[in-house]
Amino acid sequence: MIKAILIFNNHGKPRLIRFYEYFAEDLQQQIIRETFHLVSKRDDNVCNFLEGGSLIGGSDYKLIYRHYATLYFVFCVDSSESELGILDLIQVFVETLDKCFENVCELDLIFHMDKVHFILQEVVMGGMVLETNMNEIVGQVELQNRMEKSEGGFSAAPARAVSAVKNMNLPEMPRNINIGDINIKVPSLSPF
Repeated sequence: MIKAILIFNNHGKPRLIRFYEYFAEDLQQQIIRETFHLVSKRDDNVCNFLEGGSLIGGSDYKLIYRHYATLYFVFCVDSSESELGILDLIQVFVETLDKCFENVCELDLIFHMDKVHFILQEVVMGGMVLETNMNEIVGQVELQNRMEKSEGGFSAAPARAVSAVKNMNLPEMPRNINIGDINIKVPSLSPF
């Protein structure tokens, strides 16, 4: 089972963190730091598998990673997972990102975090691998993009709400509100 997926840059700055097992936030930060130090000090020509750090479970867990340009993709898995299978899964995930973003880079992970999480959830959910066929994943992402465009997207929701309020046929705004002994004078408000 996959316990965590960590993506960070060459300086150790996390770009995507997904834990599939509960860890307190301070422990998560320690795990991220320890994982970065374990992975970043290794040469590029050595094996991409190593035993998990002391915080994430020691020898019962493995860190499987790939280093692409400025990003490290690290999967922390238990002993039931195949190292080569996870290495292939990392490759599928990166190629899917590359196909969806047309030459993915670190900035895509920063500015399109919702889309990256959607892609990751198509590949892995709850620590279990769901899909490894890149064409199937890309098809789901394209379907989601078409659905968002047809609905105006999440970013269009505030604009639609404002236009709905503008189009409401409200009577003139009351100037004085009387509630028992309380008299409230409403200031004059500018129209939308």
